[in-house]
Amino acid sequence: MSRQLFYNGLVYMDHRFQKLCVLTEDGAIAGIGEWISDPQAERIDLKGRRLTPGFLDIHTHGAAGADVNGADPAGYEKISCFMASQGTVGWLGSVLTDTKEQTLACIEAYKKWKTMEHKGAVMMGIHLEGPFLSPEYKGAMPQSLLQVKNIPLIEEYQRAAEGDIRYITVSPEIEGMTEDIPKLKALGIQVAIGHSGADYDTARAAIANGAMAATHTGNAMKLLHQHFPAIWGAVLEDDEVYCEIICDGRHLHPGTVRLILKTKGLDRVIAVTDSIMAAGLPDGEYKLGVNDVVVTDGDAKLKTNGTRAGSTLTTGKALENLAAFTGKPIEALLPLLTENPAKLLGLTDRFGYIKENRAASFAVLDEMGRVAETYVEGRRVFSRDILK
Repeated sequence: MSRQLFYNGLVYMDHRFQKLCVLTEDGAIAGIGEWISDPQAERIDLKGRRLTPGFLDIHTHGAAGADVNGADPAGYEKISCFMASQGTVGWLGSVLTDTKEQTLACIEAYKKWKTMEHKGAVMMGIHLEGPFLSPEYKGAMPQSLLQVKNIPLIEEYQRAAEGDIRYITVSPEIEGMTEDIPKLKALGIQVAIGHSGADYDTARAAIANGAMAATHTGNAMKLLHQHFPAIWGAVLEDDEVYCEIICDGRHLHPGTVRLILKTKGLDRVIAVTDSIMAAGLPDGEYKLGVNDVVVTDGDAKLKTNGTRAGSTLTTGKALENLAAFTGKPIEALLPLLTENPAKLLGLTDRFGYIKENRAASFAVLDEMGRVAETYVEGRRVFSRDILK
């Protein structure tokens, strides 16, 4: 039986930092209080730093030289370890639109990863970004691999993944796609709309049928016009839909970030990285699925035509950017990286909060709001001090 006592710090609960102690047992939170005494527990002195729920990244294509579409299980573990260095405790592997054979290979690599011993973040499952996407708003998606709606294909993928495909991005204007959103939901897959030129009414119909999120809001989608609100207007207006945002200062202007937050509220926005294998590495040439990508000054673009292709953003940097863009305190912004993604994916029983019986998966932030340590189910998987 492994027990830990985190003390002498500020613990994030109820959207504020409080001087509390946290007791863990076998990787789960066993108790929280102003004073806890447990002689059997390993004592972890937070030294006045802030203990928060670990971050969740539900849209990432890779990092540290590993591409989700091409990685083997060891590659997924490399991504997991890099994620941990950024305060991330859980992530979805976002599979860019690819062939059926390669998508199934990604699923098999993920299943093999699950059987390994892990030293980083938890790979929570798979996000399919496509293949049912608009050619007009394909972004970095290979047009030759885009498809019309094909629910039997997703059923095959979900069987292969043993139920671990948790999230899919679709374009609601694809013929029959909006009507089939309930079928995707019945498979246990949360549905986002994006890569889309859908008009307002079509987007509203998709939301009515169960779509609960917008993929990288404002990017690869038809923009709001005063006479034609389009998909962007529909997702901004709706009180229930979650909006992914990429806060690297490139995909969205800081003013746009502030506008989305003001429109949606802090409880319906999810900060994602949309990172590629170049995250954490220098400028150079990389891959994103079948695409060749060039990174210059940290900005990732397709080699063929200069279209932006994911990012080199990390969750730790996203939190710093959000604070800089908005002027809001960290305690107001943390839900974008913790409880909001957990709510969208139905994982609040494990992630997103510091509460009893949740996983003991934490980020420790210093006085500047930077990630100093990361714990996954009670295991310290990153320490900035140890790296020095």
